[in-house]
Amino acid sequence: MSILKPFTDSKGRIPFELVRPEIKKVEEQILAQVKAFDPGVEPYIDYICNTSGKRIRPALAILTGGALGKITNDNIKIGVVLELIHIATLVHDDIIDGATTRRNIATANAKWGNGMAVLLGDALFSHALLLATEFDDITINRKVGKASREVCEGEVIQSQRRFDLTLTKADYFKIIAMKTGALFAAATGISASLSGADAATEKNFYDYGMKLGTAYQIYDDCIDLIGSEENVGKTLGTDLEKGKLTLPMLNLLENASDEQKTKLNKRIIEQQPLDFEVLVGIADYEGAIESALDTASVMLDEAREGLGDLVESKYANGLADITLYLDGLIDKCRK
Repeated sequence: MSILKPFTDSKGRIPFELVRPEIKKVEEQILAQVKAFDPGVEPYIDYICNTSGKRIRPALAILTGGALGKITNDNIKIGVVLELIHIATLVHDDIIDGATTRRNIATANAKWGNGMAVLLGDALFSHALLLATEFDDITINRKVGKASREVCEGEVIQSQRRFDLTLTKADYFKIIAMKTGALFAAATGISASLSGADAATEKNFYDYGMKLGTAYQIYDDCIDLIGSEENVGKTLGTDLEKGKLTLPMLNLLENASDEQKTKLNKRIIEQQPLDFEVLVGIADYEGAIESALDTASVMLDEAREGLGDLVESKYANGLADITLYLDGLIDKCRK
């Protein structure tokens, strides 16, 4: 198995500098899609599409194309489709969570109210699916549709299971694989298909994206508990307030004494806010977060190992380095 060398730019940033010219094309195509909306709707869509997101999904699609020999407009276009779907889900997430800021600016629901935000998310979601129909291969459309449905189903199941003490870790992993992993896996898997990969190679890329996305969600769930809103740029603590039992919380419940578990369960059943002061006083709070971070790190190792059969190139190295970059963020959480 070849060892892929990490790629970072001179400032140590996430390795998307490698595909900056292609990401610029993504931004141009997103702008073109914004302008496709009715003039009365366009300013709203423009606002929610220009929140300076990391463009992780397009970058993954582009790096996949490069790792398989050539970056084409199809690799860029599928990244645009999936990014629009992602943005639409964020609009809906913010409504559900009652979040008021994202990337340090007001959310659509905070700016225009929940009703308008729902409609804007729906409009963007629908437009993304319409854009996907421009691929000649109907199987690509089906894969986009499947990933979109999984994201929505994951959000539905998570909403159903709030304050649910019967939620297991298996349930949790299923939910985050659907709500986050699905679009990461679609970015790498579908892009591999568009690059002419065989079924086995496409599955390897899909699995890489799924593990990366799942690890990313675990990291995000930990940040919700220990992060700084100033540094993260979005409303935090919403998981606790809304009764989402994320992996750190499940670890906490698993390791608490009977007395501590009763205290925590009572608050969950009564749907009382699970604030930080309550959690820190129950069982090994820091250990529960540390264990969740360890789980994410293992998934990143597995994702990176899955790239071992690729011919070494700067793009293959870039895919490997994304896992190393996220591992670095996880290490910072431990300090």
